[in-house]
Amino acid sequence: VQLQASGGGLVQAGGSLRLSCAASGRTFSAYTGGWFRQAPGKEREFVATISRTGSRTYIADSVKGRFTISRDNIRNTFDLRMNSLKPEDTAVYYCAASISPLDDVKTGVKLYEKWGQGTLVTVSS
Repeated sequence: VQLQASGGGLVQAGGSLRLSCAASGRTFSAYTGGWFRQAPGKEREFVATISRTGSRTYIADSVKGRFTISRDNIRNTFDLRMNSLKPEDTAVYYCAASISPLDDVKTGVKLYEKWGQGTLVTVSS
């Protein structure tokens, strides 16, 4: 599967954005999906993950209550909806996919073997 992230941009603090990850390939539903972000000078960090069927999600504490993750296995997409954005959310956001025999969620960067190219989110104060 190949991934293409989109939806980044410049937004004021308190605003919202929706990032989308489009996947090619017929086996998309066999993959756990994830979103990560990397700010300048920092390591890539986990943001959100969703299981193969979408029945399970897990959100990082730093964005819990503001970000949600969803997926559409017919359209082969998974989205990250971001509300109440803060300047500290500024980063390049990456979508990722991990082949999974189980309907589970994954938070570790090293667990994902497929990565999109990243989309920049800038939140101004």
